Amino acid sequence: MTLPLFPPHNDPGPSFVDLVRRMNGDPPSVVGSDRAPLVPHGTTICALRYADGVVMAGDRRATAGSSIAHRAMEKVHPADRHSGVAIAGSAGFAIEMVRLFQLQLEHYEKVEGAALSLEGKANQLSQMVRQNLPLAMQGLVVIPLFAGYDVRRRTGRIYTYDATGGRYEETDFHADGSGGRDARTTIKLGWTEELDRAAAIELAVQALYEAADEDSATGGPDPVRGIYPTVATITAEGYEPATEQEVAERFRALMEHKSQTGQRR
Repeated sequence: MTLPLFPPHNDPGPSFVDLVRRMNGDPPSVVGSDRAPLVPHGTTICALRYADGVVMAGDRRATAGSSIAHRAMEKVHPADRHSGVAIAGSAGFAIEMVRLFQLQLEHYEKVEGAALSLEGKANQLSQMVRQNLPLAMQGLVVIPLFAGYDVRRRTGRIYTYDATGGRYEETDFHADGSGGRDARTTIKLGWTEELDRAAAIELAVQALYEAADEDSATGGPDPVRGIYPTVATITAEGYEPATEQEVAERFRALMEHKSQTGQRR
């Protein structure tokens, strides 16, 4: 399949949404009905910088009111080779937004012959969050957390958003969702500039554990079902998910440490 040709005055450029509009189609957007039904919501996500890049992590629980809607939801996704996006809020709209975001970045790279800059990617996601504002006013909020490795600056970078599409760059770490405050506090107490990969993953795991301990909507490790939070690293080598076995071992070590030191609340 080849892309259609457009005259210079009507060229959509690298925007996938404008391409669909020029072809007389309905541009993809995150829209829904006029009412806000009881839908699954994702909960806690976090990201932190370390020596080689960024670690992203998210729990697996989705809730609908006071019920558990899903126990194994994936909240951390690759955006492209050197960036990732984690989602909190209305699960269905958030996943749709991630898929459209992935498609937009791929389309841009094919048309321009080069990947969009990390700041450009963050701006693209900001526009998609802004499209969801009418639904956010009804309670169907989508709050992504975007992070990646900036190949130009050779460092990891983290971006956060508000419901209006406002984009903010965080210096070292951030966490969002219902357990975000507890996760942020845990990371704040343990973060240093010199963290290596192992220590950064361990800190992210601990942040999610503490969030789950305080927030009922955040899912902790589930050894019975073999469900553990999603963790991924983004470095100069690209986006790489941590294996479930590695994450499980981190949680076992954490709980063993707490048991030995008598940490109870």
